[in-house]
Amino acid sequence: MQVSTQNRNKGAVISVSGDIDLYTSPDLRKEIAKLAKKKKNPLVVDLEQVDYMDSSGVATLVEGLQLTGRYEGSFRVASLNDGVREVFELARLDKVFDVYDNLDQALAGF
Repeated sequence: MQVSTQNRNKGAVISVSGDIDLYTSPDLRKEIAKLAKKKKNPLVVDLEQVDYMDSSGVATLVEGLQLTGRYEGSFRVASLNDGVREVFELARLDKVFDVYDNLDQALAGF
């Protein structure tokens, strides 16, 4: 898994490529926590290049949602492929997260 971050005005975009699993999710968790500590708003996680996510990846995103909620920030998820979207829908996480079809939509309004 690779993680890159871009600052966008007061917000940030975390672009992830590769699988998010038990072994790689701690790296994503660190990046989310670092940006949440800086109170980035919105904080967008772009999953366009992610083909697989297990429960530890989902837990990492839930933690990001909680961290940004502490400062009333917006935590957004963008560009889910079919496999990852299915995980979100089965767990009904599409009702919990602000999910956008693409990065431009996720950044709209900020």
